[in-house]
Amino acid sequence: MADCRVVDALLSQLPALLGVLVGTLGTVLATHLAERVRWSRTQSVRWDDRRVEAYAEYARALKGVSLAAMRLPPVADPAGPLPVDPQDALAALAEADAERSKAWERILLLGDAATVTAARDWTDAVRDLRLAAIGRAPAGFDREAAVVHLDRCRDRFYAAARSGLAVGGGAVAQAAWLADRNDGA
Repeated sequence: MADCRVVDALLSQLPALLGVLVGTLGTVLATHLAERVRWSRTQSVRWDDRRVEAYAEYARALKGVSLAAMRLPPVADPAGPLPVDPQDALAALAEADAERSKAWERILLLGDAATVTAARDWTDAVRDLRLAAIGRAPAGFDREAAVVHLDRCRDRFYAAARSGLAVGGGAVAQAAWLADRNDGA
């Protein structure tokens, strides 16, 4: 009889015990899921920050190569700054290309496929300009067409990078603006 009372008391407490157990498991599960989401978000932001740095570093390096190339007489803009001493310009071009090469590795490591492809296209456009600047222009090289192509490739790189990073704010294309500005000059 005493055993029946103990079992009855235990059975009457069972819903409360199950409630505590389910509540505890729910809390542990919810905390785990929230922590997992927070960790994933933190990791995503961390890698996005590194991608932004890599993209900006590569853009600066590639811009340095194109600016150095455009200071050499074979591709210098007649309306732009006066060409510099060829030896100094060649040294600056070599240094800028070395920086570009180092920055490229971060693009390969951190960039998404679309941005790497766009970066490669922009690099090829700058390479054509660089080769022309050192007297090794590809067959049929046209400076004006090469500069327009380079500007369009740069725009595609920025569009791909912004898309991959989910940066809003609309288009930032410069090629059409530059072409209009140069036509009016």
